[in-house]
This record gives sequence, C-alpha cells and structure tokens, in this order.
Amino acid sequence: MSDPAGPTSLRTRLAATAALLAVTAVWGSTFPLIKGLLDRVPTLDFLAIRFAIAAVFLVLVAPRALGRLSPDSRRHALVLGGIYGVAQVLQTAGLAHTPASVSGFITGMYVVCTPLLAALVLGTRIGPLTWLAVLVATGGLAVLTLDGFSIGYGEALTLVAAVLYAAHIVGLGAWSRPDQALGMSILQIIVIAVLCFVATVPDGVVLPDRPGDWLSIVYMAVFSGALAMLGQTWAQAHLPPTRTAIIMTMEPVFAATFAVLLGGESLTARMAVGGLLVLAAMLMVELAPRRKLEAEVPHLTV
Repeated sequence: MSDPAGPTSLRTRLAATAALLAVTAVWGSTFPLIKGLLDRVPTLDFLAIRFAIAAVFLVLVAPRALGRLSPDSRRHALVLGGIYGVAQVLQTAGLAHTPASVSGFITGMYVVCTPLLAALVLGTRIGPLTWLAVLVATGGLAVLTLDGFSIGYGEALTLVAAVLYAAHIVGLGAWSRPDQALGMSILQIIVIAVLCFVATVPDGVVLPDRPGDWLSIVYMAVFSGALAMLGQTWAQAHLPPTRTAIIMTMEPVFAATFAVLLGGESLTARMAVGGLLVLAAMLMVELAPRRKLEAEVPHLTV
C-alpha cells in the first residue's frame, strides 16, 4: 500500500540531494585512509571493527531511537541491514580475486541494477531521460575505474554484491520514513557489524596496532559509517531509488579528487573525463523538468 503523504517539496528534495552528496564525499575521503590501513588489517576485520564502533556511537548518541521503531520499520531495517552486510562480505571476498579497478567498476553497476529492480519489484516507470543518465553515469564509472577487464569468480561475487547494493537502495526508497530514519540506521549498522564479525571470527579478529590506524577507523566508523547511513536513510525517504543511485556514483569522483588533493596523485585525463560524465549524469536527473523523470516510488507499508 502506498504512503498517503503528498509529494516531496523542492526544498526537501534539494536537502536530500545535498545530504547524499555529503555522504558520497565522506565515502570518497576514506580512500586515502583505507589504502594503507588494509595493508596491516584484513578487510573483513576492519569492516567488523568499523561497524561495531559505528553502532556503539549511534546507540550512545540516541539510546531511545531503537525503542521508537515501529514493528514494520524494525523488520525492514533488519532486512536492509542483512542485505547490505552480505553485500559488504561478498564485495570483500570478490576483491581477493579481482583487480581493484575492475571491482570498483562492477560495484558501481548498482547504478544500472537499481532502476531495473525498481521497475521489476515496485513497478516504477523509468523514463528515457533517466535511462540516459544511467548510461552516462556508467560510462563515467568505466572511464574512472577500468583498466582491463575479465570475467571470473571474483567478478561474479562482486556483481552479486552490486545487485544487493541496488536492492538496499530500492528497499530504503520504499521503506524509509523521516521519523524512523535514526532508529533504522542504528539497527542496520548493528546487523552489518554482526554479519561482518560472523564472517571474520573463525580466523580471529586482527586489531590495529597503531594509534593512527585507530584514529582512521574511528573517523570512518563515525562519519562514513554511522552518519553516512543516517544521511542515506533520511535522504531516501524523499528521493526515488534511481536518482539516489545516480547521485551516489559521485563517490569515485570525490575519491579521485581527494587522491589528487591529499594523496599526492596527479590529475589525469581519465579522472577529468570520467568525473565530468558522472557529474553530467547527476545534473541530468536533478535539473531536468520533474515530469520527464521517473515517477515517485511509493513508500510501502508491507
């Protein structure tokens, strides 16, 4: 059953877009930190520690938010957290058998999977302009990330992860409510942390042994973990899934920007062209007349 609330106001939609851009900027800022950290701490161990700290942070900040969750929102958050957590584990497993550039591109294919799932599961009408934006964003991702391509076990795992990320975006678009965003974010983070610990505990959890590594993990837990999940969950109460996915493809653009500004890398033609294509795709869905874009996705109560 669809939500009876009226359409999202322009001001709220712009605020939600700004929130998603802030989330992708924070995600992009973590790439220089992760690059060295993962040489010392296994990826799944890092994810488990990061999401555990994020969960503790959110519970301490808003200890009553979980108790205010409606039964439907609690059930939805458990499902969404499970989907995201499994995607994280599969992406990590795939990365062990896949070049990082290929993994980044395949993971970014959620921008294609999202409108497909929205159309199949929710019956969302996807207009030609939105599909064009999806293709432009995919081309930008390819230019930014790809340096050769092959299909194998690792690529298959990563593609499944991309589909699950798309499912998470579609699910948030259908189930998220502004007044339930905080509690849903906390519960999702807790579920993700539990799944990551389940995946890594059999081999033992490796803890960082450098103060600088702990500072990096705390930053990523609080800002790119807890607050980013809260921002995405709130924003998706106001934005359709496909528009969300296109905006989120700005993450590798921000990652390249921070790599140039903070990581000492040189700006290349690939970075510039790929970044401009992704930016063009985002502007297409944000600045085009609203009636030419996909229909608003109904908020489901089932």
